[in-house]
Formats: sequence, structure tokens, C-alpha cells
Amino acid sequence: MNTRHSATAAAVAPSSGVERRKPGLLERFTDHFQRYWQLWVLSAPALVFVAIFAYVPMWGIQLAFRKFDSARGLTGGEWVGLHYFEQFFTSPLFGEILWNTFRISLWTLVTGFIFPIILALLINQIGSSKVKGFVQTVTYMPHFISTVVIVSMLNIFLDPNNGFIGKLFGDESLLGSTTAITAVYWISEVWQHCGWNCIIYLAALSSVDPSLYEAAKIDGAGRFQLIRYVDFPAILPTAGVLLILQMGSVLNVGFDKIYLLQNSLNMPATEVISTYTFKIGIQSAQFSYSTAIGLFNTIVNFVFLITANAISKRVSNSSIF
Repeated sequence: MNTRHSATAAAVAPSSGVERRKPGLLERFTDHFQRYWQLWVLSAPALVFVAIFAYVPMWGIQLAFRKFDSARGLTGGEWVGLHYFEQFFTSPLFGEILWNTFRISLWTLVTGFIFPIILALLINQIGSSKVKGFVQTVTYMPHFISTVVIVSMLNIFLDPNNGFIGKLFGDESLLGSTTAITAVYWISEVWQHCGWNCIIYLAALSSVDPSLYEAAKIDGAGRFQLIRYVDFPAILPTAGVLLILQMGSVLNVGFDKIYLLQNSLNMPATEVISTYTFKIGIQSAQFSYSTAIGLFNTIVNFVFLITANAISKRVSNSSIF
């Protein structure tokens, strides 16, 4: 009898009391801003920068679907739909440009992803902190060299007459070879950025508990076993996230370097989407056509990013979103 009375009272009690009103969106936003306003103030300049230079220019994407008219502006031209996309897909240069872009990008992506990991693992095995700091400084210094200077160095070193590297390959210039120019590009990219890109892996390795190394050494592990069973698992999540981010720019071959390396001999192997867009849009003033090509490039990169993120999330449970 008492149990039934208590249950009845418990059922009636909430209805007789005053229910708390769920805070609205504005109230929750105000409370959130009052708690974290310092962080919002610190991030405000970056948010404004991204909004101005990343989101506002998206207004010009519609130019890919309009026939540009300088008198009417971006939104005044005639709507032509997918005309410029079809023009690019049916162009005789479409297959060559796409293949060159994929070939150079994938070589740069693979080598630029693997070599920084190897370099970070090797540097981490150096016992002396002074030697480790010297090696790290020497390897990341090329990152600060200008692209124009790098291309000038390549022209000097690979000259078949006077270059100390070019003399080894006879009279043929590597910069004029359609088969060697891809290797020249990605090798120079690895040399220039490998040391800089390995810094984040060294930071991940610095968080490894030293007791893991001591325990592995007690069990008889050598250097390769330490790298395989301690170091490599420590940097694997970081490597997965960086690979996903790099997949989002798989078709974005560096315009400045590949454009400076171009000449009349290697043009069939170095004409990529970025250089073709520049020539069509700036030099030929076909703004709508170049916008369509750039939008196609962005869409392909976005598809690669989403696919890589989904695969990584399914396989290793590490993703960026």
C-alpha cells in the first residue's frame, strides 16, 4: 500500500512543480561567449582572414557557368551552364594535362610523405642532442630557399656542359627530357621540404614514454625493433591525418616551380592544370573557361579528401572529421 502511494506521489510531483525552461539558442550562444570570449578574440583575426580570402571569393565561382562580360561584371554575363566544362573535357589537351598532373602530383605526394617519416625516425635514433639539433637544422634549411633560387640552382647543376650533375648524363639536358623532368621535380621537392615536414613527426616521437624504450631494450630489442614496435606506432596517427590533408591537394601541383621549369622541350610532360589555367585565364583572357577548369580541379581534390578520410576512418579509426 505504501509502495503504491509513493509511486503515485512520484508521478504527480513533476506535474505539480515548475518545469525548467530549456535555454534558447541565443541564451546558449551568450553563455558560451561569456565563458570563452578570450579564445574568440584570439581567433578573430584568423577567422576574418579566412572569410575574406577564402569564402568571399567563392562568389566568383558562378563565372564558370556564365559567359564573362566585362561590362556586366561577374553576375551579368549570359548563363551557359556546363558549356565550359564540356569544352575542357572534349579538348585534345585534356588527357595529356590530366595525366601530367596526376603523374607529378602522385610522385610528389608519395615521396613527400614517406621520406619525412624515414628522416624523422633516423634523427630520433641519434643519441647526442647537439648532433641531432645540427642534423635537423641542416635538413630543414632548404625549406626557406626561394623557389626561383631552387630552379636557378637546378639549371646550373643540371647543365650538360658545366653542371657537375648534368655532366654525368652526357649531352642530354635533364631539364629538356620529358621522361626525366618528373624525377627532377619530385627529387628537388623532397630535398627542399623533407626536413621541414619531418618536424611534426619528431614532435610526435618526443611524446613517447622513455620507459618504453628501456623496456624494449631489456627484452633485447635492437634499433630496428625500436623503430618498428615503438617509434612507428607512435607516429602512425599523425601520419594518417597528414596523408588525408595531402590528399585534399593531390592535383595542386606547385604552379610557380613547374612553370619556371617549363621549356619548349619538356612542355608535353610539364603542362599541368595549374599552368594551363594560368595561360588560358591570364594570358588568353578566357576567364570563364579558366574558372571552370579551376573548379573542376577543386572538386576532384575534394572527392579525394572525402574518400581518403572515409577509408582512414574505417581502417584505422583516425580521421579529420
